[in-house]
Amino acid sequence: MATEKITMPQLGESVTEGTISKWLVQPGDTVKKYDPLAEVMTDKVNAEVPSSFSGTIKELVAGEGDTLSVGELICYIETEGEGGGSATAASSSTEKPAETASTPTESSQTGAAKPAANVDRAARGRFSPAVVRMASEHGIDLDQVEGSGQSGRITRKDLQKIIDSGQIPTKGNKPATEEVSSAAPVSSQSQETATPQQPSAPALKPVAIDTVPGDIEIPVSGIRKAIAQNMVRSKHEAPHAWTMVEVDVTNLVEYRNSVKGDFKTKEGYNLTFLPFFIKAVVESLKEFPQINSMWAGDKIIQKKDINISIAVATDDALYVPVIKHADEKSIKGIARDVKELADKVRTNKLAGDDMKGGTFTVNNTGSFGSVMSTPIINYPQAAILSVESIVKRPVVMNNGMIAVRDMVNLCLSLDHRVLDGLVCGRFLAAVKARLESMTKENTSIY
Repeated sequence: MATEKITMPQLGESVTEGTISKWLVQPGDTVKKYDPLAEVMTDKVNAEVPSSFSGTIKELVAGEGDTLSVGELICYIETEGEGGGSATAASSSTEKPAETASTPTESSQTGAAKPAANVDRAARGRFSPAVVRMASEHGIDLDQVEGSGQSGRITRKDLQKIIDSGQIPTKGNKPATEEVSSAAPVSSQSQETATPQQPSAPALKPVAIDTVPGDIEIPVSGIRKAIAQNMVRSKHEAPHAWTMVEVDVTNLVEYRNSVKGDFKTKEGYNLTFLPFFIKAVVESLKEFPQINSMWAGDKIIQKKDINISIAVATDDALYVPVIKHADEKSIKGIARDVKELADKVRTNKLAGDDMKGGTFTVNNTGSFGSVMSTPIINYPQAAILSVESIVKRPVVMNNGMIAVRDMVNLCLSLDHRVLDGLVCGRFLAAVKARLESMTKENTSIY
């Protein structure tokens, strides 16, 4: 018998951690390779983590609700064979384990600190990469922290409790990064993440909010925490600028309304306005490829592929699946992808690959009646466009007459490190011109 390790897989582009929302197995269960072990939540996707081996579950290291970095140990499995190893679930490649086989990572059994007599000092001195990184970012001296995990291990929850209290234990004036590096060896991958690329914002104590009878306290879910972290990162790192144009889509509305019935009969699903807007955006991105870029520190990466992220909301979360190679698709092809991705989100079947590769985001805020918004950029993309609600308004025409027209606002948030107002203004003008010229005579759905 050999003991193998299953670690947290990477479930999407730029995803660095996941939260165990539900274990589907228990110690002693027999599983086959690729059988699902757990449900994991990230800010991008909910997914099942399959087993990399056939065998018997020996120990669940992470508990439900625990958040672990990619590559961290989640469970042990006994297999037929010799020697131990490590595998990232849902991956065919192996990675250097962050921990030795004899030392599990953070346990979910958190609570009151264990008595000093019961603490395994050898185990306590080994820290997971997530703990090392968190301590480094906040200047916490791990030697002064009492762990609540298995054998006195220090967990992320222990550090978060310290951060929330505002009482950070430090050791003299020695930099926190030196303290962490001397406390425990970390794999080469962990060392890259243990030192932040730029100074972190100082930790703020949670706001003390008075409650009265009748108030409802709603625990923050793992996915809501992840969304919050990404939104803060985008606003903190990317200097947002904002601009808007209004577009007369009267001709587009008439065209779409004239064909939607036949389209539904022929294709089996509705033809909404969103695919027309995405098509206009895609054609304009080809004209202004600077918009289809990302900030990379010492350089700007202008992406060759045009992959459109679309925002799909559920009752408690927001997902951004991706329409791959949108510039190669017709309006019908885009409409099909929009429907399929939205269905996957709402049936909880969205996969990690569905979230990867986005280069520009289109957000359909008009679907719930918004007429103006300032969207937060989908980091690390350089811009995001919100399509607002189409409303009838009186408009002064070129001949001086007033007419009732179908009008829509397009709101663009941009990363001012990458883009300036001139190119964004021209891009929006191109989108506007394409939308205003969409008619039955010159626009094909197929």
